[in-house]
Amino acid sequence: MSTTTLTGLTAGTWTVDPTHSEVGFVARHLMVSKVRGAFTDVQGTVVVGEDLADSTAEVTIKTASVATGTPDRDAHLRSGDFFDVDTHPDMVFRSTSFDGSTLRGELTVKGITKPVTLDVDFLGVATDPWGNEKAAFEAEGEIDRTEWGLTWNANLEKGGVLVGEKVKIAIDLQLGKQA
Repeated sequence: MSTTTLTGLTAGTWTVDPTHSEVGFVARHLMVSKVRGAFTDVQGTVVVGEDLADSTAEVTIKTASVATGTPDRDAHLRSGDFFDVDTHPDMVFRSTSFDGSTLRGELTVKGITKPVTLDVDFLGVATDPWGNEKAAFEAEGEIDRTEWGLTWNANLEKGGVLVGEKVKIAIDLQLGKQA
């Protein structure tokens, strides 16, 4: 598939603009409500091929940057019960294929690598006031956190568990074209 399907996106190296990007997540809490959070330290490179199928992406997410708006919960997520940030400071995503709307790749968390699939929307290309070419994407998908060893939980008195196993991923990504 040619890059012409993503109007304005040109071949070359693009880097994640961390100040305009977010890797967010949503997990069930108490089986009925949702907890939202994000990772605030995201870095990466996307190499767009002349043929879109030849494109690659690699993104590193610092696990210690997890933020849910609740300091105690964030500290628990950073602990050995979840991300164990002292031992596993990074999560890494490496693409394996992209067809313009579906991004497939491998996500490594806590030393465990598993395949993931994300539905992608290309939002377009723009030039900022300083002459820098930018591109934007949104992506979403769902994973089972237990597949990556994120198994901590607590049983509830009336049944169910404190934290749901399914986690929705929501990504807003802005890229800057490298000269």
